[in-house]
Amino acid sequence: MASLLTNAAAMTALQTLQATGKNLETTQNRIATGQRVSTASDNAAYWSIATGMRSQTGALGAVQDALGLGAAVLDTASSALDKAIDTTKTILAKYVARATPGTNTAAIDAEITQLKAQVVSYAQNADFQGVNMLKTGGSSAAVVTGYQKGAAPTTMTVAAYDLEAAAATVTDTLTAETALDAMKTAAATIGAAKTRVDAQKDFTSKLIDSIDRGIGQLVDADMNKESARLSALQVQQQLGIQALSIANSSSQQILSLFRG
Repeated sequence: MASLLTNAAAMTALQTLQATGKNLETTQNRIATGQRVSTASDNAAYWSIATGMRSQTGALGAVQDALGLGAAVLDTASSALDKAIDTTKTILAKYVARATPGTNTAAIDAEITQLKAQVVSYAQNADFQGVNMLKTGGSSAAVVTGYQKGAAPTTMTVAAYDLEAAAATVTDTLTAETALDAMKTAAATIGAAKTRVDAQKDFTSKLIDSIDRGIGQLVDADMNKESARLSALQVQQQLGIQALSIANSSSQQILSLFRG
């Protein structure tokens, strides 16, 4: 039945066109954002999971920065200790030479004094961002090593070593040997801690990458699929407009009957 008041074909065509327009808007948003789930209304469960995981990667990024800072502090102390060990070896050799008959002990003593002062200088200048592990009254290095949701960040502490005081104890071959052994022990401890920090930093970086991939699996759009879908929806929209135009033309056909 043809009617001027109710055009069923036009209403159907309009509903189809509106549905196509909505789907087209969704696809365009996915292409623009690169995500198939960009808001909670897209998929509440996936959006909630992704948001929580992004918070975790943000915290792990802060851990990675803290590990980098801790590594720098330990590296500074390690470099200073290496130089101090080399200098103390020289001091030990000077004390041995001093015991040789006929040597100029005054000259050797002057050299030893300067070498000990150099060790003290290493200790006082081994500072990174206000943290010095080697001077008298120096600070232990507290390094944030990890983060787990619902728990306090994990940390490790590397004890300070008073290199400045150790240099002051060196007065002969025996005390030089004792100080040298203590320095080597401190250097080994700091070196082992730095190795752990470097390993943890590498692990944290890989963990962040893994979480990012997991987020991508949940919310990222398949751009190949969305591109193909966009083309199809654009064609559907054009056809829908044509169908609506044809449906609306039926009223004009009815009017032509009255003109005859």
